[in-house]
Amino acid sequence: MKKVIVISTSLRHGSNSDMLADQFISGAKAAGNDVEKISLVGKNIQFCKGCLACQKLGRCVINDDVNKIMGKVLTADAVCWATPIYYYEMSGLMKTLIDRMNAMYELDYQFRDVYLLTTAADDEEQTPRRAEAGLTGWTDCFPKSRLKGTVFCGGVNKAREIEGNPKLQEAYDLGKSV
Repeated sequence: MKKVIVISTSLRHGSNSDMLADQFISGAKAAGNDVEKISLVGKNIQFCKGCLACQKLGRCVINDDVNKIMGKVLTADAVCWATPIYYYEMSGLMKTLIDRMNAMYELDYQFRDVYLLTTAADDEEQTPRRAEAGLTGWTDCFPKSRLKGTVFCGGVNKAREIEGNPKLQEAYDLGKSV
């Protein structure tokens, strides 16, 4: 059994990327894993100040929700990020959270496998590539980890437009493979 953290970065409950996250969670639980979902809805996540105090302290000096989230990511075996694609990139809140996890670089992290679930109005194959590159930039800072799997569901523009889409099954299957 693995400990899996799923971070849903959409600011809308029940969004398309949130639905992909829920399917991934269902698959991971069906495989017998311990899964926790962290929704960023309502979370206080401020911008990194670039002070680098976190490198000495092992935590961020900003008093918001990031240190608690980071603590869960550090002890997870697998981390799954779910994000809508805006202008061919991950959500701004996802990027801000990644930037704030700078404190983890010097710490002993447990996660090895990282997954990415994305949705977008555009359905071109290259649509999620910048988000994948950004997340790969994060995983590259943790040499024991790797981007193990992705699911992209394009052509969804309105909330809950993903219902019935075969990509939901793909997210479930990816979760089951954790």
